[in-house]
Amino acid sequence: TCSLFLSPKDFPKLKNDTFLRAARGEETEHTPVWCMRQAGRYLPEFRETRASQDFFATCRSPKLCCELTLQPLRRFPLDAAIIFSDILVVPQALGMEVVMVPGKGPTFTEPLKEVEDLLKLRQKVDVTAELGYVFQAITLTRHSLEGRVPLIGFSGAPWTLMSYMIEGGGSTTMAKAKSWLYRHPEASHRLLRLLADVITDYLVGQVAAGAQALQLFESHAGHLGPELFQDFALPYIRDIAQAVKSKLKEEALPLVPMIIFAKDAHYALRDLAHAGYEVVGLDWTIRPQEARAEIGKHVTLQGNLDPCALYAPKEKIGELVKKMLESFGTQRYIANLGHGLYPDMNPEHVGAFVEAVHAHSRHINKH
Repeated sequence: TCSLFLSPKDFPKLKNDTFLRAARGEETEHTPVWCMRQAGRYLPEFRETRASQDFFATCRSPKLCCELTLQPLRRFPLDAAIIFSDILVVPQALGMEVVMVPGKGPTFTEPLKEVEDLLKLRQKVDVTAELGYVFQAITLTRHSLEGRVPLIGFSGAPWTLMSYMIEGGGSTTMAKAKSWLYRHPEASHRLLRLLADVITDYLVGQVAAGAQALQLFESHAGHLGPELFQDFALPYIRDIAQAVKSKLKEEALPLVPMIIFAKDAHYALRDLAHAGYEVVGLDWTIRPQEARAEIGKHVTLQGNLDPCALYAPKEKIGELVKKMLESFGTQRYIANLGHGLYPDMNPEHVGAFVEAVHAHSRHINKH
């Protein structure tokens, strides 16, 4: 079904809007569920599709992104699709080169070392010119989904992207990136502001292309303490929500629900609850009841099963899901993992997770 260049209008009617209703805080018959990294290496068909292609070449092929996004939906009754892409397409749009090194992961050929390096970045980014391939993938996938479930678009958040751009790849300490925050606060804010502006346009462009919800990934929040988060992450997270919403209004585009997922940011849950997002995503290190107490009743929660729980036998997965649903409650809640799926996970166990969420939430709702 993933063929031909379609325009972002006359999309098929949505048949299952459970995820969107939960995101907006409306009542649902069952708790919706999707998985971070659900289009991924744990599926043999994913590995087959990706085999011959460079990773970022795959990201730039709307047809392949569409195929990879749809693969998990052919196997599992998920309640949402998330477009196959990568958060590092944004630094690429700023003019940085990123390559995928086997066994090592994404690697920047020339990371930012000195403040002067900021001058090498594009100061004005035309997102349609630089990231139009993502928009095409979204439009194509939205048509190809045939209204089965909503399509989620996403971006990395400014601090997480900044940390990659300075570290040049993954890091256990983020010491290089954090040293910028302490040594070069003004330059750090300049970079974060540039990123926030590009991300805003990028997310608005995704909605124009057909995305029905948006998730912002602050994956490296855990490397910051409360003070650094308050200064260098939260203001931009807030600005993005506000700017995206006002631009969507301006351009007469749908006001889609927005999700903030700040991994390991327990210290900031209350702030995130008031940051302008309909949904706050949680990692597995947070107790559901405590999160609900911190966040209040006016925001939907998403999460937060430990991904490694999927290594457990299927019956055990069912028990853990039941306990999770009892802790969160079945309403104003979207079930997910507390982080993405890992490549060596058994697809059948992912299926068991999804089915357990549906079965137990329906049962709890009836009684």
